[in-house]
Amino acid sequence: MPIPVILDVDTGVDDACAVILASRHPDLDLRAVTCVGGNAPLRDVVRNTLTVLEACGRGDVPVGAGASHPLLERPVDARHVHGDDGMADLGWPAPTMTADPRHAVDLLRDRIEEGHAAGDPVTLVPLAPMTNIALLARMYPGSFARLGRIVFMGGGAMVSNATAAAEFNVFHDPEATAVVLDASADHDVPVTMYGLDVFYEPRVTLADAEVLAALDDRGPGALAAGLVRFMSHRFGADSATIGDAGAVAVVIDPGAVRTERLPVRVELAGTWTRGRTIVDTRDWSGDLDHDPHGLAHAQVDVALETDGPRIARLWLDTVAGGP
Repeated sequence: MPIPVILDVDTGVDDACAVILASRHPDLDLRAVTCVGGNAPLRDVVRNTLTVLEACGRGDVPVGAGASHPLLERPVDARHVHGDDGMADLGWPAPTMTADPRHAVDLLRDRIEEGHAAGDPVTLVPLAPMTNIALLARMYPGSFARLGRIVFMGGGAMVSNATAAAEFNVFHDPEATAVVLDASADHDVPVTMYGLDVFYEPRVTLADAEVLAALDDRGPGALAAGLVRFMSHRFGADSATIGDAGAVAVVIDPGAVRTERLPVRVELAGTWTRGRTIVDTRDWSGDLDHDPHGLAHAQVDVALETDGPRIARLWLDTVAGGP
């Protein structure tokens, strides 16, 4: 049976690649997409998400608007990477779909409870700052506890981008990530971290984009091609990473990554390191008397290696073939 999934996004070029994959792959049952401010302001994120789903013919998937600001931080965006509209400035027509009237956190709760009642727990895939997910954990802890699994894009064991220490999604709202990791440990919700250590490996070439562009004029092929072209040109390369789509891909094909279960916590106070995911890679389990912090509460399956070409091919085949 297809795996029931919900994406939480800040669409975003690579979020758009992820939504295309989740909405078209036959092994996934996309139950909802919730939106949070991040790569772009919330209003743009909602519009971009609706645009992608409409291009993929998935008007049945509800889209919920959530938090526009982090729990504590001042909001920032990444339009310098993703374009002024947050999604490659493609000039795509405005969507005719509209957002669900429920707040994203209420939509998350409802879909999780529906899955639990049917004996089909939901896999939650946050691809953005985890503000909505932290609010879910605090407002509806019982529903949070009924999640089957969380696979999130964020952080890194050894790689960062927003600062010398922190990856953008965690940097944008570090308290939210900390809340989610702690809640996951408290409620025994398994967590996989698909971070920057593997994020850049799945890449799609400009030649691949031309193949996709020939599939349709205003469908997923044309949209996917436009996204790849934009990011390739943005960075002066002949290929582009599909980023967040990799986190969705490992739900479909877990063998495409090597993970290791490691203690993870978020740095909330460091002058130079706020927002860093502290991944404890020590290979010993002996005397901790001289470590004033001890081991982190959250044990996370951290992705450390990935088969990038395998994930890229999965994405390309899904865009071309659909469900």
